[in-house]
Amino acid sequence: MIAEKLRSLGIELPPVFPPAGNYLGCVVIGDMVYVGGHGPISGSDIIRGKVGADLTLQEAQHAAQVTALSILATLQSELGGLERIARIVKVFGMVNVAPGFNQTPAVIDGCSDLLVEIFGEAGRHTRSAVGLAELPFDIAVEIELTAQLHSD
Repeated sequence: MIAEKLRSLGIELPPVFPPAGNYLGCVVIGDMVYVGGHGPISGSDIIRGKVGADLTLQEAQHAAQVTALSILATLQSELGGLERIARIVKVFGMVNVAPGFNQTPAVIDGCSDLLVEIFGEAGRHTRSAVGLAELPFDIAVEIELTAQLHSD
């Protein structure tokens, strides 16, 4: 069970952060769930800044982990439990980069590694990791996720 795995890892999901505009945090269509962009927000803590200038690679990887937990909190709220997830299908990671920083895949590994740790083989996914000049509210990373649900 995913809830037991989270407990064994000492992970507590943060409160769900509401969308910052006129959109939904996630949408379920059939056996797929599409999670909109989430940032590194846990309660009132927000990780901001440009990776390669304000943040180190390790700090950015932590921001990607925090973002993954925020995504999981949204999924748990929407689905009623993470056990409904059969597989993580795709992660799209955007990194707020300083000029010259090109290790975006290593940043998003923070999210990917955590998903595999929690979901095992079902957490392995396809992925894109891109660097951008700006992200909303100067957040360090923004991540979208697509998952497949178990058939009811």
